[in-house]
Amino acid sequence: MQATVRIFDTTTRSGSVYSDDGTEIPFDTAAFDAGPLRLLRAGQRVNVVLDGDRITYVTLSTFPVPPTAPM
Repeated sequence: MQATVRIFDTTTRSGSVYSDDGTEIPFDTAAFDAGPLRLLRAGQRVNVVLDGDRITYVTLSTFPVPPTAPM
């Protein structure tokens, strides 16, 4: 699923995104660390993997989500 970064905390490596329908979804350090990124900024488009209501993987929208992404 694609989303837009709302906020990202560089200290905790966690934040939240807006889904395309405007729903805010938080992500934790584990979801950020599962992907290849080192930094995000507000307004950036990302791909996220959801397990229920929880984001388990975050990467840039230009990067593919690997088939082994945590679910």
